[in-house]
Amino acid sequence: MTNEHSSHTGSWFRSRSGLALLAFLAIAAFFVITEHTAHFFGFLPYLLLLACPLLHLFHGGHGGGHGDHGGKEGLDGKGGSR
Repeated sequence: MTNEHSSHTGSWFRSRSGLALLAFLAIAAFFVITEHTAHFFGFLPYLLLLACPLLHLFHGGHGGGHGDHGGKEGLDGKGGSR
């Protein structure tokens, strides 16, 4: 008792219609990638400009624990060398 269905598993890609479909998908993917890279690289500078406000939002503000640079103590005269 041999099972003929198990021997044909995965052979659809090796059929003529499977190979034709794979060739068509490869050609279509090539043309989609080559045509849309120009659109992507043209839009890339605007993505960098849009990233600047996001960087400022998620950066945490200025003076958030970056060390003492003498800002407050030097202005009120308590930490100076006077």
